[in-house]
Amino acid sequence: MKLESSRRNFLRGIGACIALPAFESTLGGRALAAAGAAPAVATTASGMPLRMAFIYFPNGAIQKDWKPLGSGADFSFGKTLAPLESLRHRVQVISGLDHKNAEAGADGGGDHARANGTFLTGVRVKKTSGSDIHAGISIDQVAANHIGTRTRFASLEFSTDPHRKSGGCDSGYSCAYESNISWRSPSSPLSPESNPRLIFERLFGAGAHGERNDNLALRRAQQHSILDFVMDDAKAVQAELGRRDQDKLDEYLTGLREIEQRIVTAEKFSAIPDPETVTPEGIPARYDDYIRLMFEMMALSFETDATRVASLLLAHDGSNRSFPEIEVSEGHHSLSHHRDNAEMIAKVALIDRFYAERFAEFLGMLESKKDADGQSLLHNSMIVYGCGNSDGNRHTHTDLPVVLAGNGGGMLHPGRHVEAGSKPMCNLYLNMLDHAGVPALDRFGDSTARLSGI
Repeated sequence: MKLESSRRNFLRGIGACIALPAFESTLGGRALAAAGAAPAVATTASGMPLRMAFIYFPNGAIQKDWKPLGSGADFSFGKTLAPLESLRHRVQVISGLDHKNAEAGADGGGDHARANGTFLTGVRVKKTSGSDIHAGISIDQVAANHIGTRTRFASLEFSTDPHRKSGGCDSGYSCAYESNISWRSPSSPLSPESNPRLIFERLFGAGAHGERNDNLALRRAQQHSILDFVMDDAKAVQAELGRRDQDKLDEYLTGLREIEQRIVTAEKFSAIPDPETVTPEGIPARYDDYIRLMFEMMALSFETDATRVASLLLAHDGSNRSFPEIEVSEGHHSLSHHRDNAEMIAKVALIDRFYAERFAEFLGMLESKKDADGQSLLHNSMIVYGCGNSDGNRHTHTDLPVVLAGNGGGMLHPGRHVEAGSKPMCNLYLNMLDHAGVPALDRFGDSTARLSGI
């Protein structure tokens, strides 16, 4: 296999098509300079892909523990976001962003459904439990429509939450609002994938859906890894790379094999019938392991330029999951209605911290992976982490808990606590679409202007 000066290099074998990360050996200084002279859409000044990700956690946050102390560069993280300390130069906490279209108004109850449905759209979703759902196109899909042709997948949607497409889930709102944060059109949500095996096969298996299933069955019968089918190609590629890139390829393939093995292990354990569990086959029994696995595949999809736009629904708003990993046996939603009970507040704060720790781990993955320009993937990304609910006890949708991570390839200025002062969250989205190279929009959702100071 001969490498060319392109990001889209693959290892191919029977039933396998494994995209490779960018190597310095195939995108050297002159190529980078040329790319920098006339950057393509959704690339950084050095020609690297600019990634966008949107990550949703449920049920608001305990504000006294979430909020940083101080503003600008002179700030300290609160207890919840303390896991981000080692990456403070890559993140900015933004206070004062609102989704007022998620407020009750004449629609009454249903704050959880509106929180989810509004988070990436900025519109008031239609209150219906029928098929006549209506929201708005989400920011990730606006970007994907513009830059998606440059990658194998226009966008990827992940979830670690069971998915429901129909029925009523929250005070007369369709389950479609709670189960999705990405919307292709006002009436067409993009269902996220929650099965790690299906995501892995989509990213690294070859052939159409049915053919991928056949190839997987063959590998299982032969007890082979997907990498066993591409080793000849891998050896040929290794011979053409410089020493640092050889190490990078070895690290990448080792990581890929470890992820595949963890999926196999989860499948083996979940194949044992157990009337007490509702965990589907292939999903790790521990929730923290499940989240890590999905984050790792999102990181791989960015590293290999399989996509530049992704979303992850950690759990729908209103989720009542318990957290035995941190010794919280009560349901999250039940605890979030704490009525100022100190013990319940402390448990919700533990859950908030649990999610923040997983997010910090994901950012650490992106920081450890290098693009061919020498910058980290995190530097060349824009990643929103947040919730459409602010105070889970009172169901408020102003001053939302929001983190913006990454340098946007040098267009963002992290390392700060930004106090926006009650602005629509869609103002931030306008900035992000500008940086992604989407032709300037006058408005998105309920935006009023572009957000300054980020």
